[in-house]
Amino acid sequence: MTDTPSKHIVLTAGGTGGHMFPARALASELLARGHRVSLFTDSRGEGFGEGLSEVEVYRLPGSGVAGGNIIRKFISLTRIFKGTMQARKLLKTLQADAVVGFGGYAAVPASWAAGQVRIPLYLHEQNAVLGRANLLLANRAKAICTSFRKVSKIPASALERVIMTGNPVRANITAIGQQPYPETGEQSPVRLMVTGGSQGASVFNSLVPEALGKLPGTLRKRIHIAQQVRGDEQEIISARYQDAGISCDLRAFFDDMPDQLQNCHLMICRAGASTVTELAAAGIPAILVPYPYATDDHQTANANDVADAGGGWMMPQDSLNAEGLSGQLKALLENPETLQQAARSALSLAQPKAAARLADVVCGQIKPSRDGADPFQTQPQQTTEETAA
Repeated sequence: MTDTPSKHIVLTAGGTGGHMFPARALASELLARGHRVSLFTDSRGEGFGEGLSEVEVYRLPGSGVAGGNIIRKFISLTRIFKGTMQARKLLKTLQADAVVGFGGYAAVPASWAAGQVRIPLYLHEQNAVLGRANLLLANRAKAICTSFRKVSKIPASALERVIMTGNPVRANITAIGQQPYPETGEQSPVRLMVTGGSQGASVFNSLVPEALGKLPGTLRKRIHIAQQVRGDEQEIISARYQDAGISCDLRAFFDDMPDQLQNCHLMICRAGASTVTELAAAGIPAILVPYPYATDDHQTANANDVADAGGGWMMPQDSLNAEGLSGQLKALLENPETLQQAARSALSLAQPKAAARLADVVCGQIKPSRDGADPFQTQPQQTTEETAA
């Protein structure tokens, strides 16, 4: 779809990748359509980099209010108030036509200010649980764009403004899903990948080597594992894999993720929104271990959505041990058909046109359907919500 005339769209997001990745994807889509784009974030937000130098970046005061004592809460609210006042002035000066909030408390000042100066506000929720910032703003939004089939904690008063667009994913990840799943067979190599999200996951450093070491020797010889290992444990973990006869590639960060996923048979990872949507787009099955301390336990909800669709297996961290993980891996790696079916199921969750869908909503070309039907006419609207507690 195309949209005229040109508009000035302000995007606002927290500084983490989970918020910034979809914002960047929408910015690219809007710029390609001839619109002007600005980004409002906080001091953590580094902007979109050289690739999107046309996007003007403005940093506003902001702070989370969850946790902390009353003094810290007061300071946080003061920063949000100050950021909102600055955002109001900027939105008027820039003559913004719409504001799109991607969550995180850094997005609150600009999103709140949009309602005060009568500029349409759109929200994008990456997780299967509405985030606290988006929950605060839900009743001010013209539309709430979701990424999962089921999203909880959306207020009943906002349900008729929900529309499932999906979570935008990088084009080079989507391209993987258009290719066949890597060859599997009784004697062929098996490629595993282990990541822990932006903060890593130390639990995998101990559990995964032990679990793989319990597999039959003939199976261990077929395995090549790429694992994210932060800190000073790489030499220790590498030695454990070497003793088990397992080939490994250990790094603190994989800057070639599309290449790694290209030949990956199975992931072991957390269940952040960006992770699970990229796995769906690439058609990669996964053992998902939700981060147990995630806000509102949203990673468990994300993992359940994937598991319910047959695209992966959810294993809670509090009950996870090497024996259980080894048993699950043995069952999967010795049954290639199971992995192939899970790959197809994961791919069925993909929303390859998520950025374009989101742009259509923000540009006013697509509006939420009051009867719950999918306004994009690609599939029945499946998003179901619970009222906020």
